Amino acid sequence: MSTKLYVGNLSFETTENDLQDHFAQAGSVTETALMQDKFTGKSRGFGFVTMSTAEEAQKAISLFHGRDFMNRSLTVNEARPREDRTGGGPRRSPGGGGGGDRGYAKRY
Repeated sequence: MSTKLYVGNLSFETTENDLQDHFAQAGSVTETALMQDKFTGKSRGFGFVTMSTAEEAQKAISLFHGRDFMNRSLTVNEARPREDRTGGGPRRSPGGGGGGDRGYAKRY
């Protein structure tokens, strides 16, 4: 069974091919994905690498976590499931909430 790894603190110049080649030292890489800012398209400095087995994933963690890659010390660990992003309170329209006493003198 394949295992997905989180890879953080990547150089902004890192490509998916760079990740593929680097992690291939630990075993068979089945997928790589670099996260990009949805507005600018620039790297966000982290990504995911899927190794073909749990053993290869553990080998990659032991080989690369805390080690230098493209002048950056990598963070490598098993990826956690994405958390639910619902909530955060009600959305407000631009311009603030309005209303309420703002301390202005009342005119009668």
